[in-house]
Amino acid sequence: MTGDSAPALAALRDVIARHGIGARRSLGQHFLLDANLIGRIARAAGDLRRVAVVEVGPGPGGLTRALLEAGAHHVVAIERDPRCVAALAELAAAYPDRLSVLEADALTVDARALVPAPRRIVANLPYNIATPLLIGWLRNATDFDRFTLMFQKEVADRLAAAPGSRTYGRLSVVAQWLCEVRREFNVDRRAFVPPPKVASAVVTLVPRPEPLAPARWEDLEAVTAAAFGQRRKMLRASLKPLAIDPAAYGLDPTLRAEDLPPEAFCTLARAYGERRAARADNP
Repeated sequence: MTGDSAPALAALRDVIARHGIGARRSLGQHFLLDANLIGRIARAAGDLRRVAVVEVGPGPGGLTRALLEAGAHHVVAIERDPRCVAALAELAAAYPDRLSVLEADALTVDARALVPAPRRIVANLPYNIATPLLIGWLRNATDFDRFTLMFQKEVADRLAAAPGSRTYGRLSVVAQWLCEVRREFNVDRRAFVPPPKVASAVVTLVPRPEPLAPARWEDLEAVTAAAFGQRRKMLRASLKPLAIDPAAYGLDPTLRAEDLPPEAFCTLARAYGERRAARADNP
């Protein structure tokens, strides 16, 4: 059901008023009501006609509508606010068998178990849980074929940052290790009701068939934590607590964490993993 065949629905502002859905700061709620902008997010998610979509924090259902109108095969909307759940139930009735609403905290839900593959996550994420949610999804990135997500602009900048930039950090390394990261567009804070204090941006992450280079998640996490935890120090100093000498792996020890591409961090992670395994074998 797309375009002209979409059912007639009440305006989002009317839905919000009827259900008393005032945005709650505790839930990180900022509602996006601009139909053109919402449609642009849905289009950025690609062809949805044979795809199951998981949406997190749908609120009154603006993006949910756009995903359904774009032809999403099935949408599962995860929402913890009972007021929004009631509003979404009306939308589910208008799109029978194509929208399911799950009242839950998205941090406690395994999105993979909700819908069959191919599956995507498309969401205007609540700022207060956006990064933990993404990290959880990235741990199983290849179970999804795409993520199209709205973040606080600062987070989006970190995801897409290149080595050598001020915003390049741990999140950049992990995201780019596992996914191709593409900035879609920025969203002005005034597009939301109520306006947040910061601008936002939409980012698409497409999981790689294989990570950029071999490494264990836990080892990469340890190395990037040490390196970026003291990002102004040279690598020979920041990695000293892990007993890793960058020069032994062909890396300039006078470089800083922000200078290394993800592949180099994977090299260091493998080295750290080997040392950790050796210590375990010889306590």
